[in-house]
Amino acid sequence: MRIVVNKYLIGRHFVGIALWPFIVVKNDGLKEDEAFINHERIHLRQQAELLVVPFYLIYLIEYIVRLFQYRNSPEAYRNISFEREAYEMEDDLSYLKTRKPWSFIKYL
Repeated sequence: MRIVVNKYLIGRHFVGIALWPFIVVKNDGLKEDEAFINHERIHLRQQAELLVVPFYLIYLIEYIVRLFQYRNSPEAYRNISFEREAYEMEDDLSYLKTRKPWSFIKYL
């Protein structure tokens, strides 16, 4: 896993993104934020499980469904199953050592 600093690859509402096989962050300081990096590592694991491209397709479809459900973009984003798993487990720095494959499914 490689961390890349590039503020132009990330939307204005985000500070980082997992783009297989990289984690892209807006500034160097984020590289030291263990919970944030763990959150993005969880996304990298999810992407690997789904062979990358299907991850992004499912992510987009689920975002659209959640947008209709909540009628609020930030709330729709926070309720995507991939995000729910990553936010819930980001503080558990040993989570990826014990995480079972396809764990995001229980967050649907």
